[in-house]
Amino acid sequence: MNPISIVLVIIVAFLAGMEGILDEWEFHQPIVACTLIGLVCGHPTEGIILGGSLQFMALGWANIGAAVAPDAALASVASGIILMLALNGGTKDVTAAINTAIGAATALSVAGLFLTMICRTLAIPIVHGMDAAAEKGDFGAIDRLQIGAICMQGARIAIPAAALCFIPAQAVTGVLEAMPAWLSGGMTVGGGMVACVGYAMVINMMATKETWPFFVLGFVFATLKDLTLIALGLIGGCLAIIYLGLKELAKQGAGSTAGSGDPLGDILDDYE
Repeated sequence: MNPISIVLVIIVAFLAGMEGILDEWEFHQPIVACTLIGLVCGHPTEGIILGGSLQFMALGWANIGAAVAPDAALASVASGIILMLALNGGTKDVTAAINTAIGAATALSVAGLFLTMICRTLAIPIVHGMDAAAEKGDFGAIDRLQIGAICMQGARIAIPAAALCFIPAQAVTGVLEAMPAWLSGGMTVGGGMVACVGYAMVINMMATKETWPFFVLGFVFATLKDLTLIALGLIGGCLAIIYLGLKELAKQGAGSTAGSGDPLGDILDDYE
């Protein structure tokens, strides 16, 4: 990579690390992080393909209580850099490179959990320092400690990203080309199953008798090739509005038949 690309990649990685905690601008999401890395490295199409594939896998990732989901930020940034290095090294099989990056992302997401655990452990004394500053009324110190803690989260992604950027592109390409056929074939199959796993996790969380009809309608509309994404979005919006309207009417109807709580008033209403 050239120096400008390396600097831009580190900036994207830093923002992705912070967004893994802030969760405001979604820089840590694979579709965003991989696309940005592809843009700054001159391979936007491949970055979008990788990000879209990883996004399906990350659909079911969520922090629930004390359970921390796999680290999407490190998985997105590191796999994107690996793909860019392979492309810059002149790899001949782009599909195999993308599938290999997807396979690496799964392992990297687990490694990211170790890094975020370290950062969260280091954040404990920072919180105590903020408590001490609050007792003194030093709001400036609170702001500085808060910014420092967030920057620490950004550094946990930026530092590994910077290290990956200095790996020779030819080395990555050599590893990809040295992979045996059975391993590259397995990567291809695994990459194709990523979307299925993501959808299965989402369905497992959201499947109810109210949402199954919309799930079936999605497959029906997918067969209509003349419909554009805008048309599908408008249809989905209209269905959502209709559903919410009918749901509200059902609540009102149930409330009107339940009685007012006034026996005499209910009797008089029956004679109207």
